[in-house]
Amino acid sequence: MDLARHLRQFLVVADELHFGRAAERLGIAQPPLSQAIQRLERELGVELFDRSRRQVTLTVAGRLLTAEAPTLLAAEDRIRLVLRKVADGEIGTLRAGVPPELPAATLQALLAGMAARTPGLDVDLHELTSAEQLRMLAEARLDIGLVHHPVDLSEGLRAGPVVGVRLGVVLPRTSSLARLRELALADLTGHDLALFPRATAPAWYDEILDTCRAHGFTPAAVRHARNPDFLLGLVLARGCVAFEPETTARRETRVAWRPLAGAVLERRTSAVWPTRSPHPAAATFGTTAAAVLDGPAPLPRPADPVQPWNVVYSRSPAVGQQAGGQAGEDRG
Repeated sequence: MDLARHLRQFLVVADELHFGRAAERLGIAQPPLSQAIQRLERELGVELFDRSRRQVTLTVAGRLLTAEAPTLLAAEDRIRLVLRKVADGEIGTLRAGVPPELPAATLQALLAGMAARTPGLDVDLHELTSAEQLRMLAEARLDIGLVHHPVDLSEGLRAGPVVGVRLGVVLPRTSSLARLRELALADLTGHDLALFPRATAPAWYDEILDTCRAHGFTPAAVRHARNPDFLLGLVLARGCVAFEPETTARRETRVAWRPLAGAVLERRTSAVWPTRSPHPAAATFGTTAAAVLDGPAPLPRPADPVQPWNVVYSRSPAVGQQAGGQAGEDRG
């Protein structure tokens, strides 16, 4: 039995819950589709659909298979892709997600570090939010991501070394708060907060607002900014405050950066990749990214470099370090 073909047919029927519509989507007649599902049920020893009512419904076994089948099919796709790339003699590629705010110097150091450790490997970088990276990892469209914590590692993910970057307050230089050497969160009462949209990193977004409330600051309003320049514009135009590393404030002379008392906000970033069928260079990317984020020191060339990959490696679903931060910053 062609298990993969039968699983794909099953997923279409499970989506439609109607054999006629499913057959139309698949471009086949309904009787052969019904027979294929029956063969799959006999092979697995369970009933996948309850046909006793007028409307087709999934059984418990059917619901479980609906959750597991995409992983099995992605694994088959990975094997086929690997073998095809081997046959074509192509050099390997690591598909890596990085956050949009990652500075150019950090990107350059990351690529240089990977070139030193894995010569011949093509690191294909994709500018994506943490949420987009996690979704694409689950869909096997990325091999590794550089994301902001917290990250749910129970979803078949492994994290590389986590690097934390202290966040301070960015505010207009003309603000009376800029006269203080250090700010408590409660000092920000009455101000709007400029923050990235929640959809980009939901868990990190919620952690920031929970920390604010726990320390006496409930923003008058939360105004969303997707990139650092727009965020700085909101700070200047609307008198908002924002939580960023000091390096972000250095982009605009009309804003000031002040540390938070108690260092209560720290942005944590790491690489994350699937635990199942990981790309061979995933761990190397994770440690290299952590070294780049943690300090400006040049990365040494390894004594025994990894040999070039000879395949493009794709793997089944699964995805932690956030990329926006840089350590080793002057604290002025």
